[in-house]
Amino acid sequence: MAITHPQGMRPQMPAAARVAATRNPVLASKVLPGLAVVGATYAVISYVRNELGREQNTFDKMFDQQNTPEVMAARKKALEIEVNGDPRNNLLNILGWTK
Repeated sequence: MAITHPQGMRPQMPAAARVAATRNPVLASKVLPGLAVVGATYAVISYVRNELGREQNTFDKMFDQQNTPEVMAARKKALEIEVNGDPRNNLLNILGWTK
């Protein structure tokens, strides 16, 4: 059933509303999915960075309590740090990257 208007005329949209109506589907179908992906990626990266920072702080506090001069001397001797290098400065030590 079609809606009939008085005198057979249809109401006209203002020009600005017609332009906005034609641009919104393009915006919604092209831009919004990209923004959603960028937003989700940013949220995940922020969460992981926050968790790694918290773990790093926890380990730093724990190791600061245990790293007395006697323990460090024994560690240096056992790991042969002068020969092999300090494993804390290894490329794979993610928690030590900020140092």
